[in-house]
Amino acid sequence: MASHRRCAPPGTARTARATVLSAAAAAALYATAPAGAQPQEGPEQVRAQVDALYQQAERATQSYDAALEKATGLRGRIEALQSEMARTQQSVNRLRDGLGVIAAAEYRDGGLDPSLTLLFTSDPDGYLERAALTERARHHRAGQLHRLRLAERTLRQQRAQAGARLAELDRTRAQLAARKTTVQRKLNQARRLIDALAPAQRAAAGFGAAQNNRVEAAGPLPDLPTLAPVSGRAAEAVAAVRGALGSPYVWGSSGPSAFDCSGLMYWAYQRAGTTLPRTSQEQLTAGRHVPLGQARPGDLVIYRNDASHVAMYVGGGKVIHAPYPGARVRYDPVTMMPVTAVVRP
Repeated sequence: MASHRRCAPPGTARTARATVLSAAAAAALYATAPAGAQPQEGPEQVRAQVDALYQQAERATQSYDAALEKATGLRGRIEALQSEMARTQQSVNRLRDGLGVIAAAEYRDGGLDPSLTLLFTSDPDGYLERAALTERARHHRAGQLHRLRLAERTLRQQRAQAGARLAELDRTRAQLAARKTTVQRKLNQARRLIDALAPAQRAAAGFGAAQNNRVEAAGPLPDLPTLAPVSGRAAEAVAAVRGALGSPYVWGSSGPSAFDCSGLMYWAYQRAGTTLPRTSQEQLTAGRHVPLGQARPGDLVIYRNDASHVAMYVGGGKVIHAPYPGARVRYDPVTMMPVTAVVRP
């Protein structure tokens, strides 16, 4: 999500500065400036501070995406457990009702000792037949009691599992709230730095609306003939990501009209019938790694040592990605920032 001037080729002094600047150093620079004050540094220094804040925000965004994915999975498991509990409870109720009928019948027929009942009955054969039925009913009751105990034990286990999942969901929601606060705080800090610049300084630092919203014409890409997509699904993913050009960056979003960096990759490959992991860190392990020099359209390009940014290689030395808040999905050079890996899903 770090910002990059599109006119600066790889290897320039500006790229080198962005590469070596640490997030801690940037935070220290910002901490020395009062909130909302006119920055004393020049546009390039502010650019470096904002880039670092965007990088920190993107790291927090990927953590947010992971927690959101976990929360979604937990909700699905809780719903499945609740459905299982409802079915188990129905089974318990039926077994209890059946045992109640048997117990009532035995109570009615059990007032006298069986030998006396046989002595005084006017229909001994009928009594013996009923006695045999009663014995079979007792065996049936024993089986039902066993099934009832098993069902009740299953129900207790399901309730315990649901309680644990609900507690985990509560913890995950707290993580979501904390990470959301972190993202918003970093973005607000960046916004204050940008707003404190004069209009000419903003343009010099690359924060003008034209730079942030610029999207190259979506005509034929300057692709090399030897760099065709490796598969039909890769070609479909490239077509999808090109169709997203101009869409706004919104952190935590995975389409169809707004994206963060990993959300764009997730959405594009979903359109191609493939489900990628949701975060850039997970996407780092979502396929075979290939050298940058062998990248082909549809490959994922993972950036920074912490794998906090991802783009899709589309050929001609270019990627398409969702850069940072305030910018739109666009083309950029594949070497726009340090490459960690190239992943072929």
